This record gives sequence, C-alpha cells and structure tokens, in this order.
Amino acid sequence: MITALRLQTSALLLGTLLAGAVFQTDARAQEGPGQGYAKIASGAYSIVAEVRAKPGKEAELRAITLPLIDLVRGDPANLVYFLQESRETPGHFIFYEIFANEADFEAHNAMPYVREWFAKLPELAEGGVKVMRMQILTPASD
Repeated sequence: MITALRLQTSALLLGTLLAGAVFQTDARAQEGPGQGYAKIASGAYSIVAEVRAKPGKEAELRAITLPLIDLVRGDPANLVYFLQESRETPGHFIFYEIFANEADFEAHNAMPYVREWFAKLPELAEGGVKVMRMQILTPASD
C-alpha cells in the first residue's frame, strides 16, 4: 500500500514536472528562436564578408577577430552579427551582419575598433576582406 502510494506520488510529481517543462518550452517558442526574425525589415542592409589568414597567421587573426563579436553585438545599430570559421580551413572566416540601413553599416565601419581591426589585416590576411553587400528579403504580407 505504501509502495503504491509512493508510485502514485512519484507519477504525479513527474507529470507536474513534465507539464511545467512543456509550458516553459511553449513560452520559449513564443519568445525565443524564430521570433527575432520579425524585427528585421525587408530591405535591411546585410553583409556577408570573407577574410583568409596568411599561412601561419591563423591564430593571430582569430585572436584579433574574436573580440569583434561582443563589440559589434553591443552596437545598438547592429541587428545580427555572426562570425564563423571554416572547420576544414582554419583561418578562413565568414562574417554575417545585418543593419537597418547602409548608413548604420558605414557608421559601424567608422568605429575605432573596426578601423583598428582593418589596420592589422595587411600583415595577417591574404587579400584583405571580400564583402558582398546584400539586402534582406521577406515574404510579401497577406
């Protein structure tokens, strides 16, 4: 009898925990992944950029580039910023950035920390930075 009561109590607690987990998951889905896309307007100014380290300079280029993540993401004009590095070719970096407009992007490029980063590239990177200036497309509203 006591064992059955313990099993029922355990099942009730487990059910409550699972229901709480489902509720939290639903709440996160409403506020979390995918919800940020609505904040980015069609026509927003995006950048896909590429830089490759000179042979033997991969670690140095990575070291000066990693701090950009927090700096750029801390810029109120920046909407999205990702820094990626090739798994197959260390030192090959791809940047993905979104700003509301070109003026915000140009203001970002004028920031001292960005200018300092660019100034170090001739000794660390092959051929500088290749930049593709893009625009965000979104489906037409109903």
